[in-house]
Amino acid sequence: MRLSKIGILFCAFVTLLNDRLGETILLPLFPKLKTTFGISASTLGLLAGTYALSQFAVAPLIGVLSDRYGRKPIIIICVAGSVIGLGLFAFTIGIWNSNLPDWKGGTPIILGLLFAARIIDGASGGTAASATAVLADISTPDQRAKAFGLIGAAFGLGFIIGPFLGGILTATNLNLPGLIATTFAIFNLIIVALILPETYKVKKGLDSLKKRRLNPIIQLVNIFTNPLISRLSFAFFLFFVAFSGLTAFLLLYLEEVFHWIGNEPVIFWVTKGLLPAISLGWVGIVAIVVQGGLIGKLVRNFGEWRLTLSGVGFIIAGCLLLVIANEQNAIPVVFTACTFLAVGSGLVVPALRAIISRKLTSSGQGAILGNLQGLQSLGSFLGIYGAGLAYKELGPSSPFWLGMLILFAVSVLIAGCPPNKNKKLAI
Repeated sequence: MRLSKIGILFCAFVTLLNDRLGETILLPLFPKLKTTFGISASTLGLLAGTYALSQFAVAPLIGVLSDRYGRKPIIIICVAGSVIGLGLFAFTIGIWNSNLPDWKGGTPIILGLLFAARIIDGASGGTAASATAVLADISTPDQRAKAFGLIGAAFGLGFIIGPFLGGILTATNLNLPGLIATTFAIFNLIIVALILPETYKVKKGLDSLKKRRLNPIIQLVNIFTNPLISRLSFAFFLFFVAFSGLTAFLLLYLEEVFHWIGNEPVIFWVTKGLLPAISLGWVGIVAIVVQGGLIGKLVRNFGEWRLTLSGVGFIIAGCLLLVIANEQNAIPVVFTACTFLAVGSGLVVPALRAIISRKLTSSGQGAILGNLQGLQSLGSFLGIYGAGLAYKELGPSSPFWLGMLILFAVSVLIAGCPPNKNKKLAI
């Protein structure tokens, strides 16, 4: 029995890691799509955001299907979709980066393939939700928080390894990040198919395929019509609009503004071309420290409300440092800014979720908190696409100025919802 649980935890961890690694290992490649292949910043923003939009549209269906047919078949389908999406992305970059003359004028076809790859990968992005459901299936309520620690560990590890490894691979060969991501997804598919048992006993006669449950817009309406959490939920949505937009274009900003590109040595074995990827890896390390080791003590000492406002302030300060830095002081200022971004996001996301959770009775927890993921995906898409437009039309620093403006609105919304003893509302 214990060996079986270890196998389940291993499969869940690898699946969660694959979900994050498949995204982050490609991040250093996206600036090259602009500088090497000439894709505009607005198109790049739409391409990067397509993943989140596809995930937003399909996530409710994946959750319902896992309840109706079981976790394992849905995870297998999702991971297989990830293999296809990442494989198509790697194949397309390989063609574009080749010397085949027949493809040199085929930019629209190439872009179409890249968008198709991102849509397929995003639409099958229910791997994280399904893996989380597996952890809930095998854990008692009092052990669930500990089991869910795997989520933060896998996502944090993916955010540390992915950008750094992607940066090295991109500097070596543009084909490699997609190939490595596809290879890991294939490994994920094999171990899930061979090791993972079914963890959910399907209830016969359960009619879970109702149209209302499959419509992501209706799910969001359920959040915004709840009088106790509508303001906080809007703040949650705006936060991801701002944060996703500014982080999506951080690497491109560092390369174009501070000329962090090429093999010129900076310190020890680190070259300028690796600095952008290392900065994102540093964000992951700091975020793990904050969410894994400090958040509990900070909540006990200061409370979620103060931590959320403080976290927003940290991110605004990080954005301000990024736009006032220059090429001479870029390394210390940028890494300080990245530290502020990591601390801020590490405080805001768990604390704001907790504040919303406290506003609800237990009967409303699952529905509302589950729908927050859809809100996050939609906010991420709009933020990335909007930042791409701003980058193209207003200049490289505009996503950070825009992010600061939106985050100020977030702080106003949160400040207007101080902790109180209002009656909780059942959903």
